[in-house]
Formats: sequence, structure tokens, C-alpha cells
Amino acid sequence: MNNNYNKDSILNLLDPLTPDNADLLEALHLIQENFGYLSKEALEIVGEKLSLSVAHVYGSATYYADFRFEPPPETIIGWCSGPACLLNNGIGIRDAMLAVFGTELGQQLDNPSVEISMAQCNGTCEQSPQIWINEKVVGKLSVSKAITIARDIKEGK
Repeated sequence: MNNNYNKDSILNLLDPLTPDNADLLEALHLIQENFGYLSKEALEIVGEKLSLSVAHVYGSATYYADFRFEPPPETIIGWCSGPACLLNNGIGIRDAMLAVFGTELGQQLDNPSVEISMAQCNGTCEQSPQIWINEKVVGKLSVSKAITIARDIKEGK
């Protein structure tokens, strides 16, 4: 991820996109992939570049749950909510990790460097039950292994 979040870097990224060409979602994805989130400034620049109102850009961005509007934490834990994981004690894995962090799913943690969120099945069901840590599959979990992982993350290991 690029940390240089400025107008010129955003415009360079959006250079091939044009107004009236259904490029809005592509623009939003490009920015999030490169900077980790969509800032207010980025939404304004997208609107300007694509000849759309900021309200239109913001409305489209907030419609989709995958877009972020704050910088991402250092560690993102995605809990798999797919059927295979649920059948293999995925809820126990989730609840154990949430207990270690003292939070609830989707709630902002006291430690802003960690986030636990529900994720959709990614098709690696042979690894169930699983989580993703910064998009890397960690599977075939037991409750005790999930607790160890959560404690290590909480302690910065």
C-alpha cells in the first residue's frame, strides 16, 4: 500500500478513467487497493475526474460494505462465515477470538491496530474452520489454536 495520499498520486492512478464510461467502481477500487481506504479528498477527486457529484460518489462507495473510509489497521482478521466453517465450529473460533480481544464482531477494538470482521467464504473450505489474517488463510483451527493466535496478535507477536 502506498502511504503518499495526495491529489497528484490519485490523479495519476485514475488517469486512464474517463467520465461517462462507468468507471466509478473501478476508480474506488483502484484507490482502496493503493491507499487502503477512501478519504474524503479521494472521493472529491473521483467526482471531479469522472464529472460526478461528491454525493453520487459517496453514495456509491457507502453502498458497498468492502470500501473503507478510515485507514486500515495493521492486522485485519476476517472470520469465515461460510457453511463449512460454521459446521466445523466456526462460531466457537469466532467467540474465542472475540473473548481474547474483549470485543464483538464488527466493533472497533480499543487497540486500533487490529480489526475482526465477518468475511464471506473464499472457497478454501478444505481449511475449515478458518480465519484470514491480512488476507492469508489460517485454517484447520481449533478453539485453543484460535486463542493462541489472538493472544499473540494482542501481544504484538
